[in-house]
Amino acid sequence: MYNTDYLNLQRQLQSLLEGETHWLANLANTSALLFSELEALNWVGFYLLEDAELVLGPFQGKPACVRIQLGKGVCGTAATRREAIVVPDVHAFPGHIACDAASQSEVVIPMITREGRLLGVLDVDSPVLNRFTTDDATGLAKIVEILLDACKWPRLV
Repeated sequence: MYNTDYLNLQRQLQSLLEGETHWLANLANTSALLFSELEALNWVGFYLLEDAELVLGPFQGKPACVRIQLGKGVCGTAATRREAIVVPDVHAFPGHIACDAASQSEVVIPMITREGRLLGVLDVDSPVLNRFTTDDATGLAKIVEILLDACKWPRLV
């Protein structure tokens, strides 16, 4: 349905982040890049782990839920499981948290450092049912890996 060139997107991100290690700036630019380059999205952004809950970070789209408990909704579940989750229909996901009623499908990628530290999640929403595939999850996981490697992460994040 949507044929995203993730290799090109990865190259764009590497170029965008080149020489910049500030985590907040890089999260903001990554969310802007994904929002502008991926088709049929209504929200893309980051939730960061703080005191055992996910707190809203840089994003593109409508205002969003500020805090999500670990294990709750798609984001909290992906963070707890430490694995990507592709949801074809968010209304069929048990405990889905509806921040934007327009969202119909979602993919969430945990942000885990090479040392195994969970920093948060990348959350991507679409107003289209079945928008995301396992190929999207794989491509976005590589985007997260590039982002994680580019940043210096403070202990509080």
